[in-house]
Amino acid sequence: MVAQTRRSSRIEHVMKTLGVIANPVKDQAGRVLVRLAERAVQAGIALVPDDGTAALMGQAGGRGPAAMDGVDAIMVLGGDGTLLRAVQALHGRDVPIIGVNLGGLGFMTSVAETELERAVDCLARDEFGISQRTMLECRVASTAAGAGPFRALNDVVMTSMESRVATLRMQVDGQAVGDFVCDGVILSTPTGSTGHSLSAGGPLLMPEARALVVSLICPHTLSTRPLVLPDDVTIEVTVVATSGGVFLTADGQVGQSLAAGDRVVVRRDPRGVRFIHLPGYSYFGVLRQKLHWRGSNV
Repeated sequence: MVAQTRRSSRIEHVMKTLGVIANPVKDQAGRVLVRLAERAVQAGIALVPDDGTAALMGQAGGRGPAAMDGVDAIMVLGGDGTLLRAVQALHGRDVPIIGVNLGGLGFMTSVAETELERAVDCLARDEFGISQRTMLECRVASTAAGAGPFRALNDVVMTSMESRVATLRMQVDGQAVGDFVCDGVILSTPTGSTGHSLSAGGPLLMPEARALVVSLICPHTLSTRPLVLPDDVTIEVTVVATSGGVFLTADGQVGQSLAAGDRVVVRRDPRGVRFIHLPGYSYFGVLRQKLHWRGSNV
């Protein structure tokens, strides 16, 4: 489904506070923050920057993302990587996020830099859509010590290292799927279906779909294809054999090395994340614009 313009189920009052997380390495970040501050004053919205953003704005006393419980929403200024880092830093706190793209592709940061002022006005008038996104929870059951949980909005990825293949054993809800000699595996949410999973041959899923995608990376067989599963299953991947090691990452942000015998357990996190979209947002429009999705020329 396409997120429609409607009132948020949680933001039921006039928006008063907006958390701000900017990528300081973006050349235009300082200029965009000046524009944001000016428009926020006009709209009657107080800005609550994190530490790095406060420094860019010449302010003291910024907050870490995890301390933004009291804000009505968070605006992320940067690319998709900045948005993923912000989601990781929130640690499951239910604060809706709106992304303003200062990067290249900007698939998840749906607001263009030129629409910044419009975005602030829409937030002030409570005119926006909400898209509920699935997140994954990942734990490692190691022969030494367990690790995690890691949370992922896009994907949990296990990749072999040193250009060596690994043998991975997969189970879904305790049922054996198979042993796979491959370069790794991608366990993706619908949001992440347009990322690494797509590059590995996986399908596109609507962001609100209740499904997960399993895509093997360069499997040593022609019969294996991406697998679409309901999102209430538990997926277990065990490292059966590896000569170069395997590395686990969640959203490319956090992770750890794995050895033979380590078992990774992945399931849907009960805490998702909410994205804010402006009126007129269309997922298929984003596919056409960002991924050059086209129909047949007839």
